[in-house]
Amino acid sequence: MMAEMAVAMPLVLAGEQGPFHVASAREVRVQAISRADHETDWPFSVGEGMLACVWSGGRKVVMFFENRPKDLGEGEPFHPRGVIVTTDPMQLTLGNMANRALLKPSASVEERMRLVAPFAALGQRLCDQPAGARVGHGEL
Repeated sequence: MMAEMAVAMPLVLAGEQGPFHVASAREVRVQAISRADHETDWPFSVGEGMLACVWSGGRKVVMFFENRPKDLGEGEPFHPRGVIVTTDPMQLTLGNMANRALLKPSASVEERMRLVAPFAALGQRLCDQPAGARVGHGEL
């Protein structure tokens, strides 16, 4: 029992969550983002969505989620796709395999890393906001 407390105490003091923590909606931070007309380095295959800071595996992770398509009826179900936004090549490639079509095709992993790097940095600033923050367009 003492050993478990000794391991958990730094996490509690740092305000971090354990690896099995399931985040509530009030812990998620989000910001709407969209592609500008002149933007050539937009890394996503859709023109707008939500950048989010969520808990995963006991740490904050930046993700991008697509918006509900405008032509989809109100009663029709919608399950938004999401991708991890990071410069870690393993997470960027293997972690996004299920929804890789949400990322714009790129010639190499290095190119994809270059494209997502500004959004990963933006997402990290989002993660620094208070829990439950909803940041307006262009506020970070």
